Amino acid sequence: MNLIQRAKNITLDPKAEWPVIAEETTNTADLFKNYVAPLSAIPAIASFLGMTLIGISIPFLGTIRTPIMSGITTLILTFVMGLVGIYLISLIVDALAPSFGGEKNPMQALKVTAYAFTPAWLAGILHIIPSLGILGALAGLYSIYVLYLGLPVLMKAPQEKAAGYTAVSVVCSIVMMIAFTYVIGMVGGASMIGAGRIPTSAKTEEVGGALGELAKMGQQMEDANKKMEAAKKSGDPQAEMKAATDALGTVMGAGGQAEVVDKDKLKALFPEALGNLKRNSIEGEKTAMGEFKISKAEAKYSGDNNQQISLTVTDTGGSKMFGAMFAWGIMEQDKETDTGYEKMGKVNGRPTFEKFQKDGPSGEYSLLVAGRFIIETRGQNIDMAAIKAASAALGYDKLEAMKNEGVK
Repeated sequence: MNLIQRAKNITLDPKAEWPVIAEETTNTADLFKNYVAPLSAIPAIASFLGMTLIGISIPFLGTIRTPIMSGITTLILTFVMGLVGIYLISLIVDALAPSFGGEKNPMQALKVTAYAFTPAWLAGILHIIPSLGILGALAGLYSIYVLYLGLPVLMKAPQEKAAGYTAVSVVCSIVMMIAFTYVIGMVGGASMIGAGRIPTSAKTEEVGGALGELAKMGQQMEDANKKMEAAKKSGDPQAEMKAATDALGTVMGAGGQAEVVDKDKLKALFPEALGNLKRNSIEGEKTAMGEFKISKAEAKYSGDNNQQISLTVTDTGGSKMFGAMFAWGIMEQDKETDTGYEKMGKVNGRPTFEKFQKDGPSGEYSLLVAGRFIIETRGQNIDMAAIKAASAALGYDKLEAMKNEGVK
């Protein structure tokens, strides 16, 4: 397989290339080494160059660039999680196949997923100029079309069901990638490379927790697939769909997730004022895909002298995905410069991250409460003490009291 020729063919003439791909024999290692890794590195490297070296020009503010260490951290996380994401999306595609009249085949699912991403990866070079990033998003839409053409060929799904198969696969993948992006943003902002470390006080079970949860999810996925096979043999369409949904929930790390707290109950936690800052907006939302659910509420406050605070609380329902990927919960960092500082570790047993810039001043403070509630507080023209006070105003004890709500 010639990488350049394959990338050209699948992008310019996917209808003719998919039958060729369907007949090829390969393995996971070779596919990742010879195709997925080289191409998926394009957007990661281009984004690093664009955001770290070139930057974004904002009127009246000049050019804003991501710090080098944060940029490198984000580059590595984006690349690694991109590889993991391709594999997990292929599991979604494979798990859904029987529900849309297709045939389960893990290798074919991996091939159709990997090759369908080609246009998006190639267009990732546009991220070197941040303002052109929207064009990369358009290429992502073309990748969806390429996937739509490939599913009937590689997964043997009837053509009339290809649109539904594609739509459900894409929506499930988007939910999963949103979670990935959230974690990349949280960890990337912490500049862990060269600065973070696992504290000597961390317990063995904490250090191995992420790997243990991933292994557990793998076993759950295997069990879910067996249930799908049994449901298929029963001939009951509703049983098949429920089994498929359970499998997807496991893939996205929702196995064992509690029912999230209602968004209105989260909104009720926000005070009308934070000191002399008055609340000027509040909103809530709930996102759900199968068993994977997240509820969120956000309020914004402002005061004299352009003081601003944004306060957000997100309930992950104790999702295994978040539990496995919040590695910053066992990391430690204390970095200080002439212009500000970054800290990461634990406060009263809760994973925390804080960042402060003297110029402005501006800062952010994030923490995980009761293993499921993420509180994020960002402030402009205000000191860190006020930012932390705003975070605490939500009532950590109230959130702790909700930790078992919705637990199955």
